[in-house]
Amino acid sequence: MSAERVTLDTNLLVYAVDTGARDKHAKAQRLVELALKTDCVLTLQALSEFYFAVARKGKLPATEAQAQVEAWQELFPVVVAKASTLNRAIAVTVSQQIGFWDALLWATAREAGVTLLLSEDFHDGQVIEGVRFVNPLVHKNLPGLLGQTA
Repeated sequence: MSAERVTLDTNLLVYAVDTGARDKHAKAQRLVELALKTDCVLTLQALSEFYFAVARKGKLPATEAQAQVEAWQELFPVVVAKASTLNRAIAVTVSQQIGFWDALLWATAREAGVTLLLSEDFHDGQVIEGVRFVNPLVHKNLPGLLGQTA
């Protein structure tokens, strides 16, 4: 098991159900499977964005999107933002020049003890206050990325 606490960004959750995403779909599905064997949490924000994105874009019917969210809620602990999270996110939008919603995701993850945030939306390898951002879609060894053996 990985010594790191991990979270998955919305884009990876979307790719996990989007069969049209081809290689990204396969990698994201594998990543979710591997995440089940780690200390992985999902943010309420990522689950909310997932539902909105897949239902709006027609990737899944709304009832299937809801069922997927509920399944992930049963499989992973869900962490939520607090008032202090908002303040931290706002501060990092200025200091690190990242978008607000990305900053809120980072701040929620950081407050939950996440040290590895998997996303294709950040600079691969960037570290902000102990949270390392990795784009798993560009890495060949997904198990190794999560501290597991193939």
